[in-house]
Amino acid sequence: MNHAETVLLITRNGMGNAEVALQLSLIKKYFQLLLDSDLLPSVICFYTDGVKLVVEGSPIINLLKEIEKKGVHLIVCSTCLTFNGLQDQVQVGIVGGMTDIIEAQRRADKVITL
Repeated sequence: MNHAETVLLITRNGMGNAEVALQLSLIKKYFQLLLDSDLLPSVICFYTDGVKLVVEGSPIINLLKEIEKKGVHLIVCSTCLTFNGLQDQVQVGIVGGMTDIIEAQRRADKVITL
């Protein structure tokens, strides 16, 4: 397994600007292909609406758990969880602050925002 020094920033409850169902379908496909490729990033950060992907009811929880098992650090913004009333529903990752996200970006060779 290859952990490139890449950080993914997930800022939406899905991927792209489209109907919600399509956004969720695309992000699910993206993470499945990422997992299958074994070319995983070192860190995935979830903030703003992206935190909705790591809580109860998210259609990609199992994929994220598999990615985390492979050693990818999942950082979830505590401020965003609190703002959305989701702080007690986190199913995967570690709850951190903006300083954790900044540190992950600082260490990265490449940062990709989805």
